[in-house]
Amino acid sequence: MSSSTKQATLMLLTAGLGLLVPTSIAFGGPSARDIMEKVTLTRKLAGSEAVVKMTIANDKGQTRERAITMATKLYDDGKTEKRIYRFQAPADVKGTGVLVFDYEREADDVWVYLPALRKTRRIVSTQRAQSFMGSEFSYGDLNVPALDDYDYKLLGEEAAGGEPCWMIEVLPKSKPIAESDGYAKKTYWVSKAKHVVRRGVYYDLAGKVLKELECDGITLLDAKNQRYRPLRMKMTNKQNGRSSLFVSEKIAFNAAANDEYFTPRYLERQ
Repeated sequence: MSSSTKQATLMLLTAGLGLLVPTSIAFGGPSARDIMEKVTLTRKLAGSEAVVKMTIANDKGQTRERAITMATKLYDDGKTEKRIYRFQAPADVKGTGVLVFDYEREADDVWVYLPALRKTRRIVSTQRAQSFMGSEFSYGDLNVPALDDYDYKLLGEEAAGGEPCWMIEVLPKSKPIAESDGYAKKTYWVSKAKHVVRRGVYYDLAGKVLKELECDGITLLDAKNQRYRPLRMKMTNKQNGRSSLFVSEKIAFNAAANDEYFTPRYLERQ
């Protein structure tokens, strides 16, 4: 075999091996799992308080608005994030509250208080695909998923939100997890600079595109620990034409948020 033939053969073998290894290894970058672990960490703000406007649009473009106050705080050395949403307006939803205990490695606890019934209802983990207060976001969409429930694949790199991103495919490890989520898979575009999700595509259990997420106004709230939050999140349902927009009109880092906020008793306070 001539030297030129040997060189060509070696190049073909090398190229073939490149197809057999993950993209992250082939290019010496982080793995998809590493990236999603950093995304989870970047979301963990010690505490915050915010005023949020939620706008719900139907397929004809008609809108309804909701005014919400929100607070978050980390517990258990960062393993649990507690969040409370209190609806302030309009009158038909005023007093409604949602309390979330977002655990790192176990099923989340969610309670919903309905003032008209003067009753608190618990959302079990199998119901996390349910709509969050009539929006296109589900309860699961707003929580941090347990990393170990999914497999991750780095699909490549592509810009989103005006910045370079990694494309990550997220696949549930079992049918019950997929059914609980309401998704067969998800694809995220993750900012390479900030490790926050800029775009997401969600596929229904039949494998068809169901929803698309856009995140903008990425803001550094805790410079010391490099914690970011999007100030604008829009979820569009590609199958029914409806959309929901969350805009944080005011938001502040507050590690000393009142512990009393994060209790079912406070949830029911008028």
